[in-house]
Amino acid sequence: MASRQQRPAAASDLRANEKKCSWASYMTNSPTMIVMVGLPARGKTYMSKKLTRYLNWIGVPTKVFNLGVYRRDAVKSYKSYDFFRHDNKEAMKIRKQCALVALQDVKAYLNEEGGQIAVFDATNTTRERRELILNFSKDNAYKVFFVESVCDDPDVIAENILDVKVSSPDYPERNRESVMEDFLKRIECYKVTYQPLAPDEHDKQLSFIQVINVGRRFLVNRVQDYIQSKIVYYLMNIHVHSHSIYLCRHGESHHNVEGRIGGDSELTERGKQGVCEEMTYTMIEEKYPEEYDMRDQDKYNYRYPGGESYQDLVQRLEPVIMELERQGNVLVICHQAVMRCLLAYFLDKGADDLPYLKCPLHTVLKLTPVAYGCKVDMFDLKVEAVNTHRNRPLNKVRKDVRPAFTRRNSFTPLSSQDQIKRPRLYSVGNPPHARTSQAPTLPSMQFSEASEGAELLQSEESLNGFTAADTDDCVRS
Repeated sequence: MASRQQRPAAASDLRANEKKCSWASYMTNSPTMIVMVGLPARGKTYMSKKLTRYLNWIGVPTKVFNLGVYRRDAVKSYKSYDFFRHDNKEAMKIRKQCALVALQDVKAYLNEEGGQIAVFDATNTTRERRELILNFSKDNAYKVFFVESVCDDPDVIAENILDVKVSSPDYPERNRESVMEDFLKRIECYKVTYQPLAPDEHDKQLSFIQVINVGRRFLVNRVQDYIQSKIVYYLMNIHVHSHSIYLCRHGESHHNVEGRIGGDSELTERGKQGVCEEMTYTMIEEKYPEEYDMRDQDKYNYRYPGGESYQDLVQRLEPVIMELERQGNVLVICHQAVMRCLLAYFLDKGADDLPYLKCPLHTVLKLTPVAYGCKVDMFDLKVEAVNTHRNRPLNKVRKDVRPAFTRRNSFTPLSSQDQIKRPRLYSVGNPPHARTSQAPTLPSMQFSEASEGAELLQSEESLNGFTAADTDDCVRS
C-alpha cells in the first residue's frame, strides 16, 4: 500500500474533482470508508476497533471515527433513551449535524493526514443516512464498504450491554438494572426506523458483508478490491468468545548468555545466509558500522544483509494471527522477534514501538481479549535468565555520515543460469561509493498508540514497561 503521508492539498482536491463517477474510485488507489451498520449492542464498535488494529498492523493507516464520541461532545450529558426517539426533531437535528462533522474529519484524515482507511462507527440504520454517506464518498472519490452486524440472540445482546454499556460515559454512576432497562428502550427506538441492507433489492449494487449472530453466518456482496477482501477475510476469522493466548519465549540459550543474535547449530554453513548471523552487536558495529547505524535509525523496516525485517515478519505472521483469533486457549512458544510482532497486534502498538517491546526470557504473558482492548497478565517462572533488553537509541545519529539507505531488498533473486547475486540497492561489501544522488528516505509508519485496554495494564510489571527498549534477536531469513 503506497504511502500518501505528504500528499499536498492540491493533489487531493484534484483527485476529488476528477473522480466523481461511481465506478472511478474502484479503478484507482483511492481511500476506503468502512461504514458500520446495525442496531446498538451488536458489536459494531468491537469489530471497528479490532479491524482498525489489524489493518494498522499489516501496514494500512486506519482510524476509527465513532459517532457516539461526537454526540457526547455536542450534548455533554445524556439523560435517557428519549434522545434517540425518531420523533424527537431537535435530537435528530443534533445527531445529523454530528454525522456531518464526523464526515469532515474523515475527509481531513484521508485527504490531508495520510490515512488510507476510515472506519465510520455508527448505527447508520436508515437508507437516508447511508445515502448521505454514499454521496459524500462519491464526491470525494472514496471507496465504500459496509459492515452490518445482525443479531437476534437476546443472550448475546444482554451480554454486550453488560460488558460494554454499563461502563459507557452515557451511564456514570448508574446501576446495572437501570442501564439495561434504558439501553433496551434505546434499541427499540432504533428498531422503528431500522432498514437492514437488502442484497436482493435496494442494496444489491453495494459492497458489504453482513455478520449474522456474531459470526455464525455471513453474507458477502460485491467485494471489489484487495482491501475489501482482506476485511472479509479478517471478519470471518475473529473469535468473539472468551479465550486467552499465552506467549512464551524459548528457554535461555548459550547465544543469549554470550549476547549473540540468531543462530541455529543444526544449519549447515550454506544454510546460514545471514551475514550478521551469530555476531554480537559490538561485532556488528565494528565490522559493519553502516548496517549498525541503519538499524538504529529504523529498526522496524531495517533488513539485515541476507535477512529480513520486522515488517517482513509481520506479513508472514498474518496467517498465524488468524489462527490465534479462531482458537480457544493456546500457548505460543516463539523467538523474541515473533513475540514482539504478536504483542504489537494484540496491544495495538505502532511500527515505531514494535521492535522495542519487552519480552523477557522465562516469562509467560497471558493475553485476554476484552471489550475494546486486551488484558495482559505476566507470570515470572522464577528461573534466572540473562537480560536481553536493549535500550532504544536516543539522538544517536552520527553527524559525520549522511543518512543511510533503508535496505528494501538485500539481493536480486537468483533467476538466471549464471547464479550471480546482483545487489538491488547495495549490500555488505558493496558500499555505494559511486552513488551520485541520495535515495529518498522512507518515513516510519505513524499510528495512534491510544488503546482502549490501556487502563487494564495495572502495574509496571505489565506491558507499559514493554515500550522500553530491548535487545533484539536477529530477525532471520
